[in-house]
Amino acid sequence: MTKSSPHQTHFTRQVRWLLDGVSGRGHSKHSVIQHATTFFQESAFISSQEKEDSAQNKLLTAQRIHNHAHLNSICLEILTLTEGNNFAETNRKTAQFLGTIQLITDTENHNIARENEKNRRLYRAILSLRLLDNLCANSILKEPYILNCLEGVSLDKVHQLSGMKEDKTHRYVSQVKVSILMAGLLQDIGLCHPKSRKILEGEDGTEDPFRELSSGERKALNNINFRETCHYIEAGIGVGNYVGNCKEERDQYDEDEKVRIVFLKQLIKSSLSPKEDVGNVLKIPQIYTSIIFSTKNNYDYVLLPKVYHVLNKHAELGNCSKTVVNHLYQITGMFPQGYGIVYMPTDITGIQSDCYEYAIVNQLYPDNPIQPLCRMATRRLSFIGYGQDIEIKKVNNLYFHEMAKKMTNLSKERLNEILQLLCSNAKERSNMDLLPRCWHPNNFFSLKTNQKLWNKFE
Repeated sequence: MTKSSPHQTHFTRQVRWLLDGVSGRGHSKHSVIQHATTFFQESAFISSQEKEDSAQNKLLTAQRIHNHAHLNSICLEILTLTEGNNFAETNRKTAQFLGTIQLITDTENHNIARENEKNRRLYRAILSLRLLDNLCANSILKEPYILNCLEGVSLDKVHQLSGMKEDKTHRYVSQVKVSILMAGLLQDIGLCHPKSRKILEGEDGTEDPFRELSSGERKALNNINFRETCHYIEAGIGVGNYVGNCKEERDQYDEDEKVRIVFLKQLIKSSLSPKEDVGNVLKIPQIYTSIIFSTKNNYDYVLLPKVYHVLNKHAELGNCSKTVVNHLYQITGMFPQGYGIVYMPTDITGIQSDCYEYAIVNQLYPDNPIQPLCRMATRRLSFIGYGQDIEIKKVNNLYFHEMAKKMTNLSKERLNEILQLLCSNAKERSNMDLLPRCWHPNNFFSLKTNQKLWNKFE
């Protein structure tokens, strides 16, 4: 259960709980990462003879069932928090979840790599889920397993099936949506293997795991990651344990679980070189998230909106599908959820003011991908926790250089005056450009009253 906090809404606590449930580390952490780490460590010390021992087998089976149940519960909780009764509600809840992950991440921290590593797994799994629904709704995916589970389901309902009780829709949710979430969470679980950690951290464990690896190290790491990820899916997670007394239900459940394992491994394998395959559902969100939550030393928050330059380059090189990249672009737009937008407001006559204001991206599916849908964070250079939702036009967005040029008519004194009103202290002002292209809304979001960016404006 999430602990009560005077500084967090209930939803923010739920997001933090899920992040810990996926990537929490340490002996007291019961997380997907910790379970995999324990599995790999114990497997390395168990001989083949011990694996045949009945008592040892019972222990391994009990651990596997526990790992499966925990992973499944995480996926079901994700569905609860990201899906609603209609398309609009699902998008609102998903935007809130993705935006919250971004907004609780300290984007000005010079040691951000470890925090980004923790947050990226859950983020990319949710993004894969929304991409899956979009591709299914537009009849893009041709994967037989998915089409079979979708048989009899209206494609315009795929975004809202989790709350429905019909057998066929429930089958699509349990067999496909949950499988996609599992695959997204386990996509690089092989990096927890001791051999992977030895490459990342060195023989004595003193190397920076986020350093740039040599080509030989990368190749070896990728091979270990793929092999051990597939091994963990089969031996560390495996099939679930049916609970009930109906033989027909149990037989169907066991069959579904066996097919799910095959599908999970297919997703992981096809994501390595997806071309036009279903592996794009994992690969493209993986690339997207590796930019938004980069663990590289050159992480730069200002450059996050350039994520599609990277994705389009991968598509040009044949590493992923251009069609699927375009569909993700339709969902997210150019600016990621929770990103801090700086814009020049205009009055009712279209005349621009002599100041800029702050807003935060808070919605998916913008009408124009380069014009984000946002919640106002300031009005008349004062922070507010009850702003309206607005679309930031390109001609008003200071992220774009052509807009910034129009601001050159403002004097340095006026720009300093604006900074003094929007920044809390002189130290913060000294680290900012007089004419910022974006802003870091993390401190703003740390106040509980400002964590309701997705509530309907009254």
